Amino acid sequence: MITVAIIEDEPAVRKEISYLIQEETDTELIGWSDSVKTAVKLIEEKQPDVIMMDIQLKDGTAFDLLKKLHVIPQNVIFITAYNHFAIKAIKYGALDYLLKPVDQTELREALERYRRRSDNNPQWMQQLNMAQSAMHHGDLPESIALTSIHNVRIVAVHDIVYCKGDGPYTFFFLSDGSKELISKPLKYYEELLPAPYFLRTHQSYLVNRKYITGVNRSEYIVLKNKEEIPISSRRRNVILTQLFPEK
Repeated sequence: MITVAIIEDEPAVRKEISYLIQEETDTELIGWSDSVKTAVKLIEEKQPDVIMMDIQLKDGTAFDLLKKLHVIPQNVIFITAYNHFAIKAIKYGALDYLLKPVDQTELREALERYRRRSDNNPQWMQQLNMAQSAMHHGDLPESIALTSIHNVRIVAVHDIVYCKGDGPYTFFFLSDGSKELISKPLKYYEELLPAPYFLRTHQSYLVNRKYITGVNRSEYIVLKNKEEIPISSRRRNVILTQLFPEK
């Protein structure tokens, strides 16, 4: 049986999630809280298997709450309304989340991810810190968490040379010559690695502008390592204008 605690200050949302949890045959709601102060006591006393927690509470944030715990748990599923910056921050840290209003299928999938994952993720604190930092500072983080099939790798954004999409997957090519295969489409990362820092030169490519040294026949981006990345015909004028703006 999976025990669940809900940390949510909106009564209607809390009631709905409680109902959805009760619909699951192997989950048990063991308590709820609507504030940072009371949530600390609940979590430390009950030690739930899963914590479903709103990012913004009436007396602070989920990150404030986690810092007050003696042991920071790795079993958090964040809950958020559609807030562009909050969702981007969560994605930078590769953290699990559910959008309000919470859907039964999505909740079930989140619980299934909990069942499958390892109990010990040594990068968890770094992922949390990345998400918290992204909530408050700028539109491009210093680092991003990439979740591959086997692990989570923290990568400095300036070390990403380019990304190549392949259907539902994305290859990250890094400055040290290594690459990572991530099971998310290129479009997912186009939002997280935005222009003008990264350029979508082609349907399958997202390129870090700092590694671009020139253009070959207006058909290829030339990188510092001499590699050439195609420019799609429909994006050509936009890309060339971004790279060589008129003075």
